[in-house]
Amino acid sequence: MKHVLLVDDDLVFQSALTPVLEREGFIVTVANNGVEALDKLKSTTQDLILLDLNMPELSGIELLKLRVDKTPVIVISALDAEEERIKVYELGADDFLSKPFSYRELTVRIHALLRRIAVVRAQSELTEPVQDILFDDSRFVISISERPVSFTQTEFKLFKYLFERKGQVITKQELQRRVLQKELGQFDRNLDMHISNTRRKLSEKQLPKSLINTVRGKGYSFALAS
Repeated sequence: MKHVLLVDDDLVFQSALTPVLEREGFIVTVANNGVEALDKLKSTTQDLILLDLNMPELSGIELLKLRVDKTPVIVISALDAEEERIKVYELGADDFLSKPFSYRELTVRIHALLRRIAVVRAQSELTEPVQDILFDDSRFVISISERPVSFTQTEFKLFKYLFERKGQVITKQELQRRVLQKELGQFDRNLDMHISNTRRKLSEKQLPKSLINTVRGKGYSFALAS
């Protein structure tokens, strides 16, 4: 479940918005001002901050200046001048919604922002350089950049065979004979299925599927991402 930090000094607004967010599946933490919010950000992990600007002790603007975390922020404020909007975006806010607003619009914006962030993070992880690759032959587990991936025996052997010949193009016929230990038939898609499953398991661990490249008309090759 996602955690949302609601930073707003309006107690009536807090009590109205909190159950709306909880119905959307969020765990809600409330802070009455920027000072409380900074304390909670130090002690808890949040996926999103909903931030009012006009608060006592420490305003939303000051909180944006002082925070060191990278938690995404949606500003929700009755202050709607162009100057405020520009300022909060310059300070790292991701979205701005003027009070009063509909709860439906807010929840739609929250989900949209979290989806965008998830895509960006996934793309970033997929482009990270692959570091050490370690093989556990007894369990058919391969640790790639400290992420263990469990394979079937055949998938494990295919990956290792290609890895030991990285940079070379290995034909389907060779893989079929050496790993699957049978000749490649005209309509045999067994090898392709194993390669597809191997790539899927890499992707599920946020590892690049391109570790195993298809060389059109020739076969497969292993290439480290860099």
